[in-house]
Amino acid sequence: MKIAALKTAYYALLPLFILLFFAAVSSLLSYVFLIMAGDVISMRKIVSKGTQILLLLSIFPLRHYLKLSWADIGFATKAVFFRQVMQGLVLGLVTLMPVMLVLYGLEISVFDADKAWTPSKVVIRICLALLLAILISMGEEPLFSGILLAGLKKKMMLFWAAVMSAGYYAAFHFVKTRTRVAYEDLSPASGFQLMAEAFANLLNPEITSAFMGLFVVGLFLVSIRTQIKNSIGICIGCHAAWVWQIKMAKDFFDTNKNSPYYYLVSDYYDGVVGPLVAVWLSLILIGYFGWKRWLR
Repeated sequence: MKIAALKTAYYALLPLFILLFFAAVSSLLSYVFLIMAGDVISMRKIVSKGTQILLLLSIFPLRHYLKLSWADIGFATKAVFFRQVMQGLVLGLVTLMPVMLVLYGLEISVFDADKAWTPSKVVIRICLALLLAILISMGEEPLFSGILLAGLKKKMMLFWAAVMSAGYYAAFHFVKTRTRVAYEDLSPASGFQLMAEAFANLLNPEITSAFMGLFVVGLFLVSIRTQIKNSIGICIGCHAAWVWQIKMAKDFFDTNKNSPYYYLVSDYYDGVVGPLVAVWLSLILIGYFGWKRWLR
């Protein structure tokens, strides 16, 4: 019993060790790159983006190591996949739009009348935001709802695999630092300093409400993966629609910190994700699984 518990704990922490390893590699490479290229970009961005790229690339060797097929990760055939992405976009719009309307109705999100928008600028902004949202979801979903969930499922109960995947998904968004190291102060240890600050940010109490919101978001996405076979396309579309709406809200609206209902969103994150999102998506999940249980 104890050995089984230790094995479960080991496999639960293994993704963290992998993340730490890639962050360390990215920290070293960022120093080498800046020494060779000069002061062209902040080390903070190189460490962050470099770690993300390494994580994405790790899907390929990890898939072979874990003996997982693309179907095991959640990919369907090409035609089905693209249809799923469209279905996911609709699901994402339907599930987050009520939150956006509530935020507007409670005057937490207030239309920014100071910005000058032309029809062409609006269309361009909407298209660019959608493209960026799809790219973000194409990166994150195969990683968290895909190979991470599939790998953990092989080593522990599905419930705990889903919880751990959602936890890593939420934590990933807060492993960051705002410190900027001056170029003249760079040293081989600079990247590791930024890395330590980024992981220490997970202990920042200011992220609590946003973390809980993103944790439930992660649970929602992994629930799609576990309830619908080969459904990573739906996860990608749903995630993209959420990111798209949030980016649109940040472009066209301001967050009113003087609203008496401001506690419904996170002050630390994006002005949307927070307690309201956590409660709303939790109710959807409870309703779905309650309905499924009732049908039995």
